[in-house]
Amino acid sequence: MAALPAPLRQTLTELLGPGGLLLDESERLAYGYDNSRRQGLPLAVALPETAQQVQGIVRACRQHRLPIVARGRGTNTTGASVPGEDALVVSFERMDRILAIRPGDRVAVVQPGLLNGDLQAALAEHGLFWPPDPTSAAFSTVGGNLACNAGGPRAVKYGASRDNVLALRAVTGTGELVSLGAATTKGASGYDLARLLVGSEGTLALIVEASLKLTPRAPLWRALRALYTDVDAAAAAVARLMAQPVTPSMLEFMDGECVRLAREVGGAELPPCGALLMIEADGDQSVLDAAEAALRAAAEGPGCLEVSAAADEAAREKLWAARKALSPSLRTLAPGKINEDVVVPVSRLPELVAAVQAAARGHQLPIVCFGHAGNGNLHVNILYDPADAAQAARAEAALQAVFAAVVELGGQLSGEHGIGLVKRDLLARALPPATLALMRAIKAQFDPDGLLNPGKVLPP
Repeated sequence: MAALPAPLRQTLTELLGPGGLLLDESERLAYGYDNSRRQGLPLAVALPETAQQVQGIVRACRQHRLPIVARGRGTNTTGASVPGEDALVVSFERMDRILAIRPGDRVAVVQPGLLNGDLQAALAEHGLFWPPDPTSAAFSTVGGNLACNAGGPRAVKYGASRDNVLALRAVTGTGELVSLGAATTKGASGYDLARLLVGSEGTLALIVEASLKLTPRAPLWRALRALYTDVDAAAAAVARLMAQPVTPSMLEFMDGECVRLAREVGGAELPPCGALLMIEADGDQSVLDAAEAALRAAAEGPGCLEVSAAADEAAREKLWAARKALSPSLRTLAPGKINEDVVVPVSRLPELVAAVQAAARGHQLPIVCFGHAGNGNLHVNILYDPADAAQAARAEAALQAVFAAVVELGGQLSGEHGIGLVKRDLLARALPPATLALMRAIKAQFDPDGLLNPGKVLPP
């Protein structure tokens, strides 16, 4: 299909009104890529403003058998929002409103194109927040967060996107507008289809409205910085921290190379060490002293160099800013990187760290790790030169070794980035055939013609 069929173009133009359908190649290019650095050129880009328009788009595309790829801001790293050449991109940037904030219910009702950061700013006035806080929160959308079940540092205590959504309205692959879930924190009325859509990466339905579960902001926090001789000692400390009763509100891991980058590139005031844990507790004054003492005691142990408290809010913010800058700063070490976000049971994190180190030694490549240690979610960054064929082959072999270890440890290929296109074929290694068959059956029920984000998530 070289161009959008004239009848479909006319239908969509009438449906969306002036400026609602982008056809110029220069405009379409901007909607053809995501942070995976993959790119495709869609036939057109639709900019709906209402759920009814989304229904009309899906019905018209179904009539012409045209695939549809939903898009937020393209911050994902797996190619999930990269379109094929014969596809229509549906960008939700104009559906970016907060429809309601109900503090008494701890619920916000929002459209999918709303930026996470804008939502948080509005909620702060009510003393509330929505827990998912990925690094891209300032410029990623709620719809995109839901599509890949985004998490972030606070997920260790407050959960990821799936744990913080109550109800959804969505348009299926047949153009039906369905309401799933309810804006209540308890419910036992049939299947939990709302949570099923979270993490489905736009392959089952297009989310047009979300009722989100909100959490009151804690009045106070305590931040600790624990330094270790090596990553093994830090990983063992993570297991101890998560085995004791006090749940940290954040628990982040950085290996020695990340510490160096945070210091030299991010400007954080950190001494050299083999690994670092960033630990926080939140709550009111009556519980914080005991919480800090418990976390400090668990952090200390073999290989611990020191545990210190953040001097003030400025020091805390500087360290977190350096942590959030880690991913782009890795490109100062090598022209290419493979960034994976594997996850294992927290108790097996030391084994995962050991497996990553073995892969680095065995394939003679630097592998830098940081991530959400309290969830067992490690960002594994394999650094190499893509122009060097031998290095590229070793990088791929190292990646396969890491994935094999993750599966062996009872983990999953992705903790929060999703599967998309990049990890699609690997999913067959991680899940039994019967499970994949059930997923395909669910896909067929929601999207019988296979038009919603085809080729993503499920292997052929």
